[in-house]
Amino acid sequence: MGELRPLGQDLTNESRALAEALRELFAGLDVSVRRYAARRRRDPGTFSRYLNGTRLPPWGVIMDMLADLAEHRGTTVTAETIELVRELYGSAFDANSSPKHAVQIIEQQLADADHVSRRSSVRGDVLGDALLDRKHRIAHLEVRLNQMEAVLAAERERADQLTAAHPDVSELLGERDLLRQEVTRLGNELQEAREQRADAEARCDLLERQLEVVERPAALNLPQPQPLTTPKVLVVDDQPDNLLAMTAVLGTLDQELVTVSSGRDALKALLHHDDFAVIIMDVQMPEMDGYETAAHIKRRPRNRDVPIIFLTAMGVDPEHTARGYAAGAVDYISKPFDPWALRAKVAVFTEIHLERRIANSGP
Repeated sequence: MGELRPLGQDLTNESRALAEALRELFAGLDVSVRRYAARRRRDPGTFSRYLNGTRLPPWGVIMDMLADLAEHRGTTVTAETIELVRELYGSAFDANSSPKHAVQIIEQQLADADHVSRRSSVRGDVLGDALLDRKHRIAHLEVRLNQMEAVLAAERERADQLTAAHPDVSELLGERDLLRQEVTRLGNELQEAREQRADAEARCDLLERQLEVVERPAALNLPQPQPLTTPKVLVVDDQPDNLLAMTAVLGTLDQELVTVSSGRDALKALLHHDDFAVIIMDVQMPEMDGYETAAHIKRRPRNRDVPIIFLTAMGVDPEHTARGYAAGAVDYISKPFDPWALRAKVAVFTEIHLERRIANSGP
């Protein structure tokens, strides 16, 4: 798989234009497909499909190619080049947007969350076994120490002889103290693993509900119960074009959209409006970015339970997603976003919000 595959058949004009641009960038790396895929720890077959236009790559893959090309040439990639590729990528994304594509996106997120859950579960079992072993060893040491202390208390006149006969008492005490410290550490790690698994399981449940919504497009038009007021959706982005695009995508859900252009305006909106079902927030914003804004929101008792979806052009690699979830986000998707996937996510969180309101308003 060292050579490029031919361009795919029946490509849209947008997909063909993007694929040709990516092939031109890749040619500048002067490396085979298989070798580059190994360098970036990616599947060579999948990467080859990115380059022949039959599969749309994540934006992070393209950014990696641009960075590698700059390193190979010893120059920086111009802003004009990045913007041209971004425009081609956005056009191809829009042209290929469909419920099927949204399902692929959410299924990948579900697979990632399931992987975290399974990994955390295995880690929890290992930590639990280690913790139990340390507790047993402490109990055994304490039995031995109690036996020695009983002998020493009963035979005070022989204390010097017993101390001389058992010089390892201080060593046992030191070993016990070290084991106690290790038990504390393992207990903390076990709790962390359990919390990580619980979070991953919750994300799996949400993503499965989102898949059901995408596969049942009619469900995106949620009926609004009466006499409850229509839920609100807060959209935060410093780019007017992005606000317009999200308003167009979410307008079909018959929800009240509140749009603001900064983190500070988002905090003000949360003071003046109630009943937000979900917040959709850009990460990269001047003055106060999405992470900082989310931290402020989560510190307010009134708003801490409002789910936050981060939108970003930085990609969804583990480092960024981990930071997003740590900041309090419930979901994290990249730009340009798939409209079907975004509508499905907002619809599910709105549905959950309505269910809670109905439960709280009951007898």
